[in-house]
Amino acid sequence: MTETLQAVRSRFDEIGLRLQDPAVVSDNVQYRSLMKEYRELEPIAGCIDRCEAARDAMQQARELLDEGGLDPELRDMAQEEYSEQKQLLETLEEELKTLLLPKDENDDRSVIVEIRGGAGGDEAALFAASLLRMYTMYAQQHGFAVEVLNANETEIGGMKEVSFSVEGAGAYSRFKFESGVHRVQRVPETETQGRIHTSTVTVAVMPEAEEVEVDIAPSDLRIDTFRSSGAGGQHINKTSSAIRVTHIPTGMVVECQDERSQYKNKDKALRVLRSRLLAQKQAQQDAQIAAERKSQVGTGDRSERIRTYNFPQGRVTDHRIGLTLYKLDAILNGSLDELIEALITADRAEKLKASTEE
Repeated sequence: MTETLQAVRSRFDEIGLRLQDPAVVSDNVQYRSLMKEYRELEPIAGCIDRCEAARDAMQQARELLDEGGLDPELRDMAQEEYSEQKQLLETLEEELKTLLLPKDENDDRSVIVEIRGGAGGDEAALFAASLLRMYTMYAQQHGFAVEVLNANETEIGGMKEVSFSVEGAGAYSRFKFESGVHRVQRVPETETQGRIHTSTVTVAVMPEAEEVEVDIAPSDLRIDTFRSSGAGGQHINKTSSAIRVTHIPTGMVVECQDERSQYKNKDKALRVLRSRLLAQKQAQQDAQIAAERKSQVGTGDRSERIRTYNFPQGRVTDHRIGLTLYKLDAILNGSLDELIEALITADRAEKLKASTEE
């Protein structure tokens, strides 16, 4: 094994022993931290062990072949074993390269998603509502909890804008490729001549920030209250429960009117603000890296058109990887795994390519 692999394997064994220490078990913070690292290293350590086993089996088969004097049947068996183990080792070494790629530190986080209707007016707002439904169903399929933080509805059931959280370990790893412009092509119900209209919806996906990560000074905030507005809701226009939070240093504005309580709306608005500030900070850090790789699956720029949903043909095309699926209804009902897995695979392939070129 190389020094890197030896270090990984030794660290895995070390953590395994420490997790059996009563002093560590009784320390919740230390135990959770070590258990998280153990789970991250476990698939790598397992792959290293399988590589070693395949390498040993190859060596034994090679020694038999080199000895000579074997009858034809045994020689064929040894040759077959050598070839099988060699192929297995090559597969495992490729898997190991993928496992050793730097992990996105945000992958295990929960996320906050913002959806906004773009070009297309009411039609864009209707599709924004469809995307909210799609993401909610997808999240539920993976055991994540969804909470709407703010929604600005239209009279006909659309969403001018909506923000929601997806809570659960690994949510960011599943949602992070959804940032960008989503384009829809269909005949609106209000179109009397049957013409296809093109509308756009913007999606932003942000890892949810912890309070300790983004320190917001109260003096940097201006908080205004106003009466809720929009379609539906018995308390609409009756109480000034809606909250508008302005972050003075950056000019960011977050509104929340989903709850009757000012305090709950304020808490939700601050969650969104913290995540926006964390995303801005990370974007600035990325921009400072001169040799930053531009991934095949896109930069996550909100102005980048990433996907088209074509209703007349029942197809969905992801432009970043050139994948077209004729499964529009299933995808809009939350069956996103085929798309998401293809994006993850493309991203890993691009990272592998970049690592071999360095």
